[in-house]
Amino acid sequence: MRIADLLSDKHGVEGVVTISPEAGVRELVALLAEHNIGAVVVSSDGSAIEGIVSERDVVRRLAQDGTVVNNTVGAIMTPVVECAEPDTDLDTVMQLMTQRRIRHVPVRQAGALVGIVSIGDVVKHKIDQLTFERDQLDSYLHQA
Repeated sequence: MRIADLLSDKHGVEGVVTISPEAGVRELVALLAEHNIGAVVVSSDGSAIEGIVSERDVVRRLAQDGTVVNNTVGAIMTPVVECAEPDTDLDTVMQLMTQRRIRHVPVRQAGALVGIVSIGDVVKHKIDQLTFERDQLDSYLHQA
């Protein structure tokens, strides 16, 4: 399965929440809560990927500095982002997430943001796939 197939089950680019690097961390926290998500792509124009920022980034910075909520997103974001292309194999993305210990992988095509895949999306797909296979085997066994 390719990432494009997984994205087709999601909202596509309209579903990708982005935030400007100049936005405040308080705004970021409100955005994460509003959309019930764990990470946001940092982008000034909604297309270029300038970074990614997650709940973990906020919590880790909060442990170091209680005034992190007064910073900008650009000050706490991860500027080097692991990305995938729509034709990337899902197993490759799973391996990337496991090796790099990341939970969100933005998807870009021709340099532009076209989606995002979370570890939850991957796990849901795998569970759905296993459920389908189990049901097929059950059906086969009950026909015999």
